[in-house]
Amino acid sequence: MNSGIVSSRYALALLKYAAENGNEEKVYRQVQVLLKNLKASSRLRDLINNPMSLPDGQKFSLLVSALDGEEMAEELRRFIRLVMMKHRTRLLRFMLVSYVFQYREAHNIKVSRLITATEAPELENRIAKIVKERKGDSVLFEHRIDPDIIGGFIFEIDGYRLDASTSSQLKSVRRQFIEKNRRIV
Repeated sequence: MNSGIVSSRYALALLKYAAENGNEEKVYRQVQVLLKNLKASSRLRDLINNPMSLPDGQKFSLLVSALDGEEMAEELRRFIRLVMMKHRTRLLRFMLVSYVFQYREAHNIKVSRLITATEAPELENRIAKIVKERKGDSVLFEHRIDPDIIGGFIFEIDGYRLDASTSSQLKSVRRQFIEKNRRIV
């Protein structure tokens, strides 16, 4: 069976189970913490993914400690135990990513990327308000600061990109200047 299908089905089961118990937000938050720590530590990833590295009990303890001291939600605890019992631990990270995606889709949360030359919290608030008014969705920002864009911003959401950066405008002027000079020669 395709690992994407398996991951998606397990994630959907966790989503429904957490919703039935009214603990969706806590599970969502904890899954994000687990993913952040799995991404940050290649050693932790290797220990969890390798079936021969540690017994399941120790792997489970590692995952609990990866929550940065917070007590693991019962739904997430039971889910991870089920995954280990079914010998699908190597797919756990894919399941968690799929869970985050499905949770956001179910709760109309859009993920967007905002790139600015400096900090711009007022721009984030303004864009979030516009998206909320037009689409009725909440917006999560992945804000990155890139001094190379000189000024302005680049905003991406749902496959759309709005490039209002000074560097792209300068590149456009340069391209137009070069085109015009080619016609003259």
